[in-house]
Amino acid sequence: MTKLAQRPNILIIMVDQLRYDCLGYSGLTPVLTPHIDRLAAGGMWFNRAYTPIPVCGPARQSFVCGRRAEAFGGLWNFKLGLKVSALEPTAYSWARSLQEAGYRNGYIGKWDVHPTNDPTCYGYDEFVPSDERYRTWLQEAYPGLAYTSGYFGETDPLPLADTRTHRTGEMAAVLMRQLSKGGSPWHLRVNFQEPHLPCHPTAVFAEKYAIESIPMWGSFSETFADKPYIQEQQLRNWQIENLDWEDWAPIVARYYAIISQLDDAIGRLLEELDLLGESQDTVVIFTSDHGDMCGGHRMLDKHYVMYEDVVKVPLIIRWPSVIPSGRRCDEFVQSLLDLPPTLLEIGCSTSPPDHRFHGESLLPLLRGTQPADWRNEVVTTYNGGQFGLYTQRMIRSKEWKYVWNSTDVDELYDMIDDPYELRNVIQHPANKSIVLELRKRLYDILHRDDDGLVHNPWMRDQLIKGRKK
Repeated sequence: MTKLAQRPNILIIMVDQLRYDCLGYSGLTPVLTPHIDRLAAGGMWFNRAYTPIPVCGPARQSFVCGRRAEAFGGLWNFKLGLKVSALEPTAYSWARSLQEAGYRNGYIGKWDVHPTNDPTCYGYDEFVPSDERYRTWLQEAYPGLAYTSGYFGETDPLPLADTRTHRTGEMAAVLMRQLSKGGSPWHLRVNFQEPHLPCHPTAVFAEKYAIESIPMWGSFSETFADKPYIQEQQLRNWQIENLDWEDWAPIVARYYAIISQLDDAIGRLLEELDLLGESQDTVVIFTSDHGDMCGGHRMLDKHYVMYEDVVKVPLIIRWPSVIPSGRRCDEFVQSLLDLPPTLLEIGCSTSPPDHRFHGESLLPLLRGTQPADWRNEVVTTYNGGQFGLYTQRMIRSKEWKYVWNSTDVDELYDMIDDPYELRNVIQHPANKSIVLELRKRLYDILHRDDDGLVHNPWMRDQLIKGRKK
């Protein structure tokens, strides 16, 4: 029996700050992503996938070990100045389990898991620091190149082949070829920086999106009435409080354009997998660490909010021998927490000793079976850092979203009647029993998953005893 007949290869493509609705396959925005759409059509598209924490570093650390960031102290990005813990190499890593089971592992691109220890300390045999190499190459190849529009982005003057998206894709293709040699199953994780702001699409993709054709976000009429003060303050922090849709439309157009450019680079990488003859024997996973406001609720980036724009993420899994084409999953999925036990079960057919994942294996869903006890909600957390500390905990069911803002007014949104989350109905008397139920369920999940915030008796009482207005 060949190695491929026993265990599949695993290709993970993770992008940075991609909204769940900004892929053509979603049918929600006019973004052109033919290659990613084809990947989704060949496997399973998840309609309800959520990040455990909408911040780059903590989300990626959670993905390495399959536990919530609060359990090990990865509360915010460690480059912000405020010192914070990071996931240490002594922690459990599912990639190390794959390595011990005979997989040859490769990692390329954005890391953000530890300030000094790279992926080879966490179970990867090969690490290509593509961003560092690209910056060095770019300075030598284009010494006079300068971008001047800050976080709002601009058209990239570089030829497509010399952009970061495509140089990263080419380096990833080279690493894939290296890993495929030798007869062992392989795992490759490719991490693109895009579409994280600022967006610099080349003209060939920027020209696909006329500014006047960009539809306004459904949440753009936001007034912040009855909402936490920090949300409106974010507009002042970014100096965007006076922007109208005419200002935002070109920014959104560039976001769309860089996603299309990213899709083109991913298409070339998937073509390389085809050329190697290993597409049928490879599990391909596509996802993002979190989303991006990109003008939603008139806001920029992703901080201090739990709106769908940033907590809901795209997730696609293609596995030709297991998943029929064109499948869609409507169950709630905690993407970066559920993938680790899934990958371990796929590659090792075992569970790690003395390690409890905070997610569940997706294998039953991939195989088309519905576990009777599958979750009815998801939980996302946030701890501040960008403009100061601010703790948030969110629980989302099919009908409701409750956000616990421990130092400000809480939020409750009717996700059926108010899908754009414009009306905070936390104070409506008819919702009192709903709020109490969601608070109790949120507490139970946070306590189970080692979130120290609810181990504090005063914080615990806010939730389970309702000691909050």
